[in-house]
Amino acid sequence: MSRESLHRKFNDTVEGMSSSKRTGPLVQDVASSLDGEGVAAVTRLLRTLPARPRLLGLGEPTHGEEALPELRNEIFRHLVEHEGYRSFALESDCLMGVAVDDYVTAGKGTLDEVMERGFSHGFGASPANRELVRWMRAHNEDRPAAERLRFFGFDGPLEMTRAADPRQALTALHGYLAAWLDAGLLPCAADDLDRLIGAGERWSNPAAAMDASQSIGQSAEARQLRLVADDLVALLDAYAPHLIASTSRDDWWRASLYGRTATGLLRYHYWMADDSPARVWRLMSLRDGMMAGNLQTIAEYGPTLIYAHNRHLQREKSTWQLADMALDWWSAGAIVSARLGDQYAFVASALGAMPHQALPVPHTDTVEGLLYTLPDNRYLIDARRLAAALAETGTKPVPRTDISANYGYFALDPAHLGDNDGIVFIKDVPS
Repeated sequence: MSRESLHRKFNDTVEGMSSSKRTGPLVQDVASSLDGEGVAAVTRLLRTLPARPRLLGLGEPTHGEEALPELRNEIFRHLVEHEGYRSFALESDCLMGVAVDDYVTAGKGTLDEVMERGFSHGFGASPANRELVRWMRAHNEDRPAAERLRFFGFDGPLEMTRAADPRQALTALHGYLAAWLDAGLLPCAADDLDRLIGAGERWSNPAAAMDASQSIGQSAEARQLRLVADDLVALLDAYAPHLIASTSRDDWWRASLYGRTATGLLRYHYWMADDSPARVWRLMSLRDGMMAGNLQTIAEYGPTLIYAHNRHLQREKSTWQLADMALDWWSAGAIVSARLGDQYAFVASALGAMPHQALPVPHTDTVEGLLYTLPDNRYLIDARRLAAALAETGTKPVPRTDISANYGYFALDPAHLGDNDGIVFIKDVPS
């Protein structure tokens, strides 16, 4: 069979899959139009999974395009109203996210304030994120605490060029324990903790991102702080029954967040000061490891929609060619999937054409190019059945290579198509 015939057969197949008349069990529900059928297609995809996921990851192939989080908002509202979802987690600073959660659950602060100080990576400037927070607050109004939606950031307090100092996390954890435990149990007093941390500028020095010798992470004070943080977290766990009874489960959970963040930041800073060839790889791994730890505890709050870059949520190893370094590490999604098994699901996102971001119409030899032949603009694809349909027709898509002018876009990997549970595809992204 010629390549043209294979493409024609595949196109006829997926068009049939998106219509009301399905052609057979192999292609049933592989492509559902999110324009014609609406986001209720998400429910049908969930029904095909082996178990109800506690964490449903929805990835994006690039940051900053509003069409993606706008669709995400539609999907989240559907999950809340029809599937019992009660939590949303974003690839944003986990400590800053506390302010957003306080706003959506209890109305603390104003919408303008939380959009300004509740997000990292510039995500607070997104109109779609603002609408999400506004809708979550409106949904929670007059609802009992048990029925309120929760908002979580799950990234560490990290940016590309710096890592935050551990003061906020350490002092909050120390203060929580000091209020409810005998002072003799604590590894140090608050004044000693403050002295060990010192000036915040020493920790957030952007020069340390490229020069290990500029990092404070292996200083005597930093080494001592790692021991202190470890002891504080051990106390938090050992006295959990007393602390939860004296405060609340939410208060203890938040103290645990401070503990994870403090130990994670101190570990990150330690390896920022390392000048070995494995330095960058280790920092990448540590960041996704911090994300995974946060996601596992967020799952305790019930079914949660996670939104982040595909590379943080995918099951296969993440890869990145940075200068002369070929880096690969396990993503947060891969770690959580290994731990939770069927209770983790992942839907990747992909784009067709985005001319204003130097992304042309994809070639038909790619997965994106094959999906681009579908008639509507937005689709939800059953990725495993798509992979099976491609195999049955003998079609072997090649990786998309027309993205060299857009360094922020990461294309689908045809070799790992079946590792996804689904794919959200937007054919043409408006400028």
